[in-house]
Amino acid sequence: MEFLLHICAGAAVGFAIGLTGVGGGSLMTPLLLFFGYPAPVAIGTDLLYAALTKVGGAWSHHRQGNVNWRIVGLLAAGSIPMSVLLHAFFLDASFQQSSEFEDLLTLSLGIMLIITAIVLLFREKIRAGAMQGRPELIMPAIHRHRAKMTWAMGLLLGICVTLSSVGAGAFGAAILLTIYSTTSAVRIVGTDIAHAVPLTFIAGLGYLFSGFVDMQLLASLLLGSLPAIHVGSRLSSLIPEIFLQRLLTLILLGLGAFYSIS
Repeated sequence: MEFLLHICAGAAVGFAIGLTGVGGGSLMTPLLLFFGYPAPVAIGTDLLYAALTKVGGAWSHHRQGNVNWRIVGLLAAGSIPMSVLLHAFFLDASFQQSSEFEDLLTLSLGIMLIITAIVLLFREKIRAGAMQGRPELIMPAIHRHRAKMTWAMGLLLGICVTLSSVGAGAFGAAILLTIYSTTSAVRIVGTDIAHAVPLTFIAGLGYLFSGFVDMQLLASLLLGSLPAIHVGSRLSSLIPEIFLQRLLTLILLGLGAFYSIS
């Protein structure tokens, strides 16, 4: 019965991902916490879930030429070493046994959910600003030092994703749209997804090696979500995007507030 429940949960989140393109870490980790899993297990399992579910999307974007691999490399140069360092020196065995470990992960999750909701709320304005093609009017210092800022963004994403499993989707894409404002939105999304695969995989491996990944849970989530993602993507054109965006924003704000103050 529990296995079937997890399959249904995976299907629900997968359907949301297919409809909106957002929801992996933002919805799956809070759902696993609701099921009673400890925060490290929920986050670790969700990170590997995210890595495996994003592989298909990354490959599809690559085949369509929608991935800038130079940007992916710059992001990964910051995010992956940061994730490894966090696991090696901060989320080590001694800290994992302390009472502060789960509190830190839960607080990080709450903060990132709120940030993601805010990003979704202003996503259209960010996208419109990017399409204007006038980077000299928007944060000129960032545009003069794109490579350094991209690497620094990778560091930030490495911290956020490793501690909360959230940040490799809407949050990362929004920052990329600001730094690379003349790049098309679809190319930004493809690049962001391509970077998310190795980051979530490496971050998830850190939790796996520490014993915080439930492999049976992971298998059941994937079993439900993979076909549901396909169904959701086919139906996405039939439902107004603004309705989906507002609904998801409200859900993330509520979840973020709950885990930030709990």
